[in-house]
Amino acid sequence: MGIFERYLSVWVGLSIILGVVMGLWQPDLFQLVANLEIAHVNLVIAVFIWVMIYPMMVQIDFSAIKDVGKNPKGLFLTIVINWFIKPFTMAGLGWLFFNIFFANLVDPASAQEYIAGMILLGVAPCTAMVFVWSQLTKGDPNYTLIQVSVNDVIMIFAFAPITAFLLGVSDIQVPWETLIISVVLYVLLPLIAGVLTRNMLNKRRDKAALDNLLSVLKPWSMVGLLATVVLLFGFQAETIVSKPQIIGLIAIPLIIQTYGIFVIAYIAAMWLKLPHNIAGPACLIGTSNFFELAVAVAISLFGLHSGAALATVVGVLVEVPVMLSLVYIINRTQHWFKKT
Repeated sequence: MGIFERYLSVWVGLSIILGVVMGLWQPDLFQLVANLEIAHVNLVIAVFIWVMIYPMMVQIDFSAIKDVGKNPKGLFLTIVINWFIKPFTMAGLGWLFFNIFFANLVDPASAQEYIAGMILLGVAPCTAMVFVWSQLTKGDPNYTLIQVSVNDVIMIFAFAPITAFLLGVSDIQVPWETLIISVVLYVLLPLIAGVLTRNMLNKRRDKAALDNLLSVLKPWSMVGLLATVVLLFGFQAETIVSKPQIIGLIAIPLIIQTYGIFVIAYIAAMWLKLPHNIAGPACLIGTSNFFELAVAVAISLFGLHSGAALATVVGVLVEVPVMLSLVYIINRTQHWFKKT
């Protein structure tokens, strides 16, 4: 794990501070950036999101899907957790905390946006960072690749309908056109670009070229993420300074969700008698989020200054330290699972 991934929480924290300082110092500059949009899609953010997502898509090998039948129970666990449990528990926790527990601390309009941001995180299963978590838990890299590839295929078709359903249940107006455009722009097109790039290099039978390309692109992925964080917190600077407790309020249900989903997935993995090197990554895929996609869609649907965008970025800040703690738990409980 490189220095960016190892200390991602630190970089995100520094980016938050930088964004808030710059947002208070140069509000007109951030307003200028905010106005650069077409069809509710901010052009600057779109570039940063592509810089983030494209390297992740290049490393996905969809030819691995043909091996899905070798151990279907692990894939079954991943699909059930990601698409039948996690989105709904996230929506439920968001509603419970911001409409009940925090009702006197947050105005109703903002509460709905925070819930929307949590929903977007819950419907976007992890695509890239899970390779890091898998490596740290000595997971089967080929099987992890299968799980991620299948997840990405499902995401193309399931992300928009599930998101629209949960936003509708939460009484949030769903702009279908913007949602579909976001899925195409931030999932489908980067996937196609990644597949084409990978296939082009594979035809040359030049694995070294692919590895070199990924090594060049990977740091830019983090640069895109951190630049997005700076912009988001710059746009939110006045709100954060006047209401700093909001970040803590958003973080509480996100942390509960992460540990709760992990417990459900881990118990299910033991019940299914999965080997440790498949159980670990399967649980971590269901626990972590594709926060890059969630951030992008939150911006497209609700705007750069929205509470939904803020909630998705808080998800970035929360995820890395929590996931590292789960990696520790998985490594300490290897003896709970059968040997491979």
